[in-house]
Amino acid sequence: MMAHIHKAYDHHHWLFMLIFLVLSYVASSSDPTEAATLLKFKSSLLNATALDNWTNATPPCNGTDNWAGLYCDHDDNVFGLNLSKMGLRGIIDIDALLNLSGLKTVSVMNNSFDGPIPSVNKLSSLVSFYLSYNNFSGEIPEDFFVGMNSLKKIYLDGNEFTGKIPKSLAALTKIVELDIRGNQFSGKLPKFSQNPKAWKTMNVSYNRLEGRIPASLRNSDPSAFLGNLDLCGKPLAACKSSKKKLLLIIAVTVISVAVILFIAACLERRRSAQSKQVTRVQDKLGAHHDTGAMEVQLAAEEENNNFHNNAERGGGGGGGELYFVQQDRNFELEELLRAPAEVLGSGSFGSSYKAGILSGSVVVKKFRQMNQVRKDEFYDHMRRLGRLSHPNLLPLIAFYYRKEEKLLVHAFVANGSLASHLHVKREPGQPGLDWATRLMIIKGVARGLAYLYREFPGLTVPHGHLKSSNVLLDNNFNPLLAEYALIPLINRDHAQKFMVAFKSPEFYHTERTLKKTDVWSLGILILEMLTGKFPANYLQPGKRANADLAAWVNSVVREEWTGEVFDKDMKGTKNGEGEMLKLLKIGMCCCESNVEGRWDWREVVDKIEQLKERDTDEDYSSYASDGDAYSSRVISEDDLSFSVTA
Repeated sequence: MMAHIHKAYDHHHWLFMLIFLVLSYVASSSDPTEAATLLKFKSSLLNATALDNWTNATPPCNGTDNWAGLYCDHDDNVFGLNLSKMGLRGIIDIDALLNLSGLKTVSVMNNSFDGPIPSVNKLSSLVSFYLSYNNFSGEIPEDFFVGMNSLKKIYLDGNEFTGKIPKSLAALTKIVELDIRGNQFSGKLPKFSQNPKAWKTMNVSYNRLEGRIPASLRNSDPSAFLGNLDLCGKPLAACKSSKKKLLLIIAVTVISVAVILFIAACLERRRSAQSKQVTRVQDKLGAHHDTGAMEVQLAAEEENNNFHNNAERGGGGGGGELYFVQQDRNFELEELLRAPAEVLGSGSFGSSYKAGILSGSVVVKKFRQMNQVRKDEFYDHMRRLGRLSHPNLLPLIAFYYRKEEKLLVHAFVANGSLASHLHVKREPGQPGLDWATRLMIIKGVARGLAYLYREFPGLTVPHGHLKSSNVLLDNNFNPLLAEYALIPLINRDHAQKFMVAFKSPEFYHTERTLKKTDVWSLGILILEMLTGKFPANYLQPGKRANADLAAWVNSVVREEWTGEVFDKDMKGTKNGEGEMLKLLKIGMCCCESNVEGRWDWREVVDKIEQLKERDTDEDYSSYASDGDAYSSRVISEDDLSFSVTA
């Protein structure tokens, strides 16, 4: 009897446990609070069409067709939120996400969020979060990261954060990936607590940091610190050793005496400084015998006269003073005048020359066609340009104001412009730009242009003069955009004759530039890089109905498109032809003459970011193994999957 009772008990016990497990699984896999939480979070977002499948019609995690942007575990619980590149704006309601107890990673990269950093610190169990390439700004509170002890990956790059790097961030011990480049963080780098060998990614470049690099970061790649001109110590240049008190006293005494003697000497030297400087420039530029160089020589002589005349008047008479927007690069006007001068060229705006000063070479660009802008407007705009900080923008160092002419001072980039690498005749055996390098360049150009679009939302054409000669290349062939955001300053009639934006189809038809005008200029640049052909109409003043280059590419595609459209310097490309075709499509969609049909800058940047050096699509595998195959294969419009309109 007892045996039957025990047997019945065991049977019911296991049946009860089975029912309990099934109910627990059902409860966990279809938790209604997750759907409600996510829908509440979505309600705070704007332009959220990418999240249209977030509805009560299906559970967030259903094993086959999860809601967009969700990462789900094997129990169908949400552990990750990836909302990158969805065009989102509005408020990131972190409080609404607190009910997602299993949430470990959040990404809102490449959207249009702004304001202070969202309160992700309330999600104390996060392992990673990605806020890159939005418009977040302001200082991050010192204690922001307290309690976020599980954090391993933090990406804040490409925003506008200011202030010091919080010490609570440096105190986290599990961080292995940190990217804060392209912001405006200032002050000293804090001492990070984690093992120096644990770093996988660490980048603080292109901020305003200063001081000695902490020992825990000294084994990092030097590129991780670029663009912070006041950082020093390994792996960068050594810091200047501090003076002992006695040496400091002696130095101050010596300097004081030297200053007194210098002032006395200057009274005599000033009388002859002007004539000597003109002679120096004449001697330096005398080696140039062509007409253009002689014009620049005369302009340089006149420019030096203006410099000295205004310097003696203390900067009066409507200008005459060198104003620094980067305080870490400071030199006297007199030093700039006495520096050896090398003429770089004379363009539609004026002459440019390279000056060698003690702190390094700089380029001085003279603009005569800015005399219709008021002084206060010019200063305000220049200061705004000086605050820009992005790895793909050539930073402004200083400017010089006179009513008749303006000077902009930039760092000298020794590797020259993209135009010189594409079009200048090379020595025999010297290689041209390969596909991988061109792809890297166009990605950098797109990122720089996207930054300008975000930084100047009220400016219809944030660049205005985007062309290959205004894309400079550093020693690693990373692109730096030059002559950007100048349309508000250039005399209107001169701008319409020479600036690239005014050669667009919309200006030809309506005499207006639009938000997509810079996209058109980017498209022409893409076609120029892929074909190796120079847009000849850029050399002709006045407006044109369309760029000859875009018209040529369109006509070739309509007739019998072949891979011969690509620059022969890329002929040896292997397994990249499909990606080259994709970039060609992007370029042509950027050059669409119908503005309504032309891609928006966000879509263009997203498409370019998705490009790879090598093909992954099976569509191209049949001919990707042969490096020369693309030069003979005929491609139809169906291969490109887009329409071409005249």
